[in-house]
Amino acid sequence: MFDKDTIYIVGDAQSSSNNPITQQFSAFFIGLVVDTTNDKIVDAACSSTVQLTSDFARSIFIGHSIFASEEIGEEIRYRYFGSSQKTLIAAFKDAQKKYKQAVSARSKAEVTK
Repeated sequence: MFDKDTIYIVGDAQSSSNNPITQQFSAFFIGLVVDTTNDKIVDAACSSTVQLTSDFARSIFIGHSIFASEEIGEEIRYRYFGSSQKTLIAAFKDAQKKYKQAVSARSKAEVTK
């Protein structure tokens, strides 16, 4: 289903205690599949109580570079008015950090082969 050049990253963030996502999952998670050849997000999903939420968030991320922080943050603020708007941005930033770590670790592993 996914090319061998893709990796899966999970970013997480704490949502407010009254958010249904927090009540169901204890935290908010976003999963991203990223093509390491061009840093493009090829698939996405997030923890949500309604499937439409995850589908909508997916539409925001797919096709963008994992490094397009400002562009994606702006799109979330402009289009996503769910109670976890700020949490979605925070989870994306966490995913970016983990992506950088994963790519760095893979590069180091290739050097030592």
